[in-house]
Order: sequence, then structure tokens, then C-alpha cells
Amino acid sequence: MHAAPPSPDALRQRADYYGRIGTQHMTPLWEVLGALVPPQPRSAAQVHLWRYADLRDQVMEAGRLISADEAERRVLILENPALRGQSCITPSLYAGLQLILPGEVAPAHRHTQTALRLVLDGEGAYTAVDGERTTMRRGDFIITPAWTWHDHGNLGDQPVVWLDGLDIPMVRFLEAGFAERGAQQTQQPLRPEGDALARYGANMVPLDDQPRPADPARLFVYPFDRTRASLVAISHGTPDAHHGFKLRYVNPATGASPMPTMGAFAQRLPAGFETRPVRATDGSVHVCLEGGGEARLSGPSGDCIWRFQENDVFVVPSWHTLQLRADRDAVLFSFSDRPVQQALGLWREERL
Repeated sequence: MHAAPPSPDALRQRADYYGRIGTQHMTPLWEVLGALVPPQPRSAAQVHLWRYADLRDQVMEAGRLISADEAERRVLILENPALRGQSCITPSLYAGLQLILPGEVAPAHRHTQTALRLVLDGEGAYTAVDGERTTMRRGDFIITPAWTWHDHGNLGDQPVVWLDGLDIPMVRFLEAGFAERGAQQTQQPLRPEGDALARYGANMVPLDDQPRPADPARLFVYPFDRTRASLVAISHGTPDAHHGFKLRYVNPATGASPMPTMGAFAQRLPAGFETRPVRATDGSVHVCLEGGGEARLSGPSGDCIWRFQENDVFVVPSWHTLQLRADRDAVLFSFSDRPVQQALGLWREERL
């Protein structure tokens, strides 16, 4: 049964009451309960596609206007159109395009926010994490765990661009952000390149390795050539109707996500394959690494159909339906806040 609507006099009395309790910094729950406890998620973000071909010139122009040292990190933030001014691509995730020019160094620093890098354009750059460098090659997925020292440099002869993904909005919400700049621009090498990959990236870990839950992941680079080979190797069977051939990245020492706050995934869609619609509570950011196709999205923020090509980035907010079709063999990378939602028992997926 629905209650009868209040009379004009009752509404005036309530308004007067609300004004009085407002002076005591209180507000009535019954006026906002529907928004606080909705029947299903209604994201503040909206769907959007950033076409890399349209952005590249602006990214390169940033290199002419400000140095990597002056900027500390020369990044163009991909701001969700519905969340302008908040430096986020979804309410819980940050994304941006970072540029480093030949001969430049993005100086060493560390912060409590976890970061991922996905290399998109150019060759010759490196990332150093806690004293070990890795060469950045297109499609490589690289992480800098929370509170680890890291710097970037470009020893090559061409600009390098990668996608940054961070949990900045989550850490900001928790009011737990700390940062520190290094005394030197670059870290002193402590281990040779490839050391972490050899120790942790071959289905083995050091004999005495006993990681604690809060320890940073020791493996910090996932080379794209390995990822692509795995996707191709499993593509001999029948693709999942909703995801095609999709794998999730893990910390090999624990089997959990490489990052406690963000999950990362690699997906292959054979030419002509079309997924069935699926939606989930984790808002996700997708990048096309190979091939191209079409993305169909539907949800509270609207319906759209996009054509995507290599290096294009698109965002799928929480509880929005996604359907993909590949014009030719396509490989996509994505990341989301799924590990946090799963740890809290909140994550849901609906396959339609």
C-alpha cells in the first residue's frame, strides 16, 4: 500500500522542521533513502570513447609545452564527461595518457596509489620499480605497486605513450594518500633487467618466498608477447559466448590480482565473433591493442554503438550492458575495480 500524499499544511510543517534540524547539521533519511539504497546501481559516470587517432596530436603538443621534469608526470587525464573536474574515468578509477620524449626522465617518486601502465605507442622507454628496470614494449602491462619507488626514462629516438590506470579516486575517498619525491631523478639499479620475471614469471617463486597480504607484487611486468601467445593458444576451442577468449592477470606468488584495488584482463575475439550482452557492477576501462570492431553499450547513461580501432580507449560504467563484435581478430586489455568489490562481497555479473 502507498501512503496518501501529505496535505499542503503537512508539507509546510515538514519544510519548517527540515530547516530547523538543518541548523543542527542533520537531514531526514526518508527524503534520500531511494538514492542512498537504490534498487540497482546507477553510476554517476557515462559511457565514452576516446579515439587515439584524434588525441595523439594533443598528447605530442603537451611535449612541446612542458618538460617531463617540470610536470613530474606529463599526463593528459581521460576525464569522464559526467565527472569533469574530478580527475577520474569512473567514480573509482583514474586513467590518462602519459608521454615521455627521447632523452627525458620522469623523476623517481612513490605514492600510496597503485598504478598500471599499458604501452601504446613508440619504443625505447623504460620503467624502473624498486631498483629494477624493464624495457617498455607495445602492449606490455606494467605495475607500480603502492609505495614502491618508480621512475621512467626514454633511451630511444621516438616519443613513447602509455595508458596510466590508478586507484586515485579510491585512495582519495579513503583519505589515505601519501607521496614522496626521490632524492635522485633515477634509481640506482639493484637487480638486472628481467630478474623479477625470471624469479616469479615462470610458474615458480623463490624457495623461501612467503608473501604477506600487504606485500607489493614482486612481478611487475607482464610482456605482451607472452599474453598474446597465451590468448592464441587457447583460441582453438569454442569461445565463451559473453567474453570470447578472456584471461585475467594474477600475481603468481598468490594467485590473486597483481593489484589489490584493480583487476586487469586480456581478451581475444576472433574475426566475425560477436559476444552476447553482459553487465557487471565493476566499471571498466577497455583498450584495443590489436584489430578492431564494434562496441554496443546500454545503460542508465544512454545507449551507443562505437567503432573502435587500435589504441582507442572506452569506458563502461557499472551495470551497463556491453556487447562486442570483432571485424578482424581483436585483442583488448581492460581494468576495473573488481578485486575490491569481490573482497567486499559486492561484485555481480549478469550474462544476458
